[in-house]
Amino acid sequence: MLAEIVNWIVQTVGSLGYAGIFIMMFLESSFFPFPSEVVMVPAGYLASKGEMSLTFAILAGIAGSLAGAVFNYLLAIKFGRAFLIKYGKYLFLKDGALDKLESFFKNHGEISTFSGRLIPGIRQYISLPAGLAKMSLFKFSFYTALGAGIWVVVLALLGYFLGENEALVKEYLTQITIATLAFIVVLVGVYYYIKK
Repeated sequence: MLAEIVNWIVQTVGSLGYAGIFIMMFLESSFFPFPSEVVMVPAGYLASKGEMSLTFAILAGIAGSLAGAVFNYLLAIKFGRAFLIKYGKYLFLKDGALDKLESFFKNHGEISTFSGRLIPGIRQYISLPAGLAKMSLFKFSFYTALGAGIWVVVLALLGYFLGENEALVKEYLTQITIATLAFIVVLVGVYYYIKK
């Protein structure tokens, strides 16, 4: 089943090119979360075969990720606060929780956004608290693009060098994910130490 989905994505990316990468990474980063590796690894593989430019594939992936994240950010600004004020008590949000969230993102929004983009399962949703807290759009976009860019480059290079060997891609992807999480723990620890 997964192999069929990956094959379909390879064909879609191949037929739509950079626009296909942009659209799928937009969806991955916004309201239709699915693993970004099923887009960028095949894109890197197609680049290794000379069917597209690795640089443009990476740029399209970063642009799609950023656009999807900004979409979620704007949704949170437009509807999030009013929704949470009205229904927060049903979601077990206590009075003052939004104020604490805003204060947290005012002080730690950059590190939260950057590191959140590198954590599987969180990267799609880090835009929502940033939007709720009305983090600066410029700062949000910069740190989102930085975090997304690292991940997109890693995935594209995996596809470029190992794209034909699915088992090896999975093995390296697992190791890279663990190394990335360890890096984030160290980064947050250093950040906390400096802030104190």
